Amino acid sequence: QVQLVESGGGLVQPGGSLRLSCVASGSIASINNMGWYRQSAGNPREFIASVSSSGNTIYVNSVKGRFTVSRDNAKNTVYLQMNSLKPEDTAVYYCVTLPDLNYWGQGTQVTVSS
Repeated sequence: QVQLVESGGGLVQPGGSLRLSCVASGSIASINNMGWYRQSAGNPREFIASVSSSGNTIYVNSVKGRFTVSRDNAKNTVYLQMNSLKPEDTAVYYCVTLPDLNYWGQGTQVTVSS
C-alpha cells in the first residue's frame, strides 16, 4: 500500500513558477514509473508527465519545455517544477503510480491568474 500526498500548489501570476511535491508513505524505489495528471473544471484528468526509476521522462506536448518532472527515491518524493505558467495550466494536479494508476494523491490546486 502506498499513500501519496501532494503539496506546493497555489495562486501564481502568468509567467510565474511553482514546484509541486509528492511524498509517498512507502518506498517508491520499487515503483518503476511515477507520474502527474491534472484535471481542470469540466474536463477529464489528463496525463502530463512521468519519470521512470532510471530517470527517463515523458511529457505531454502542452508542457514540454516548461515543466520538469524528477524523483528522489531516498526521500520517496516526486517533483514537478512548473515554469512559464499559463492560465490554461489552472487545474488540480495529482501524483499517481504508473502504469497501473492504482494509487493517487488527493490533489493540489494550481491557479494561474493575474
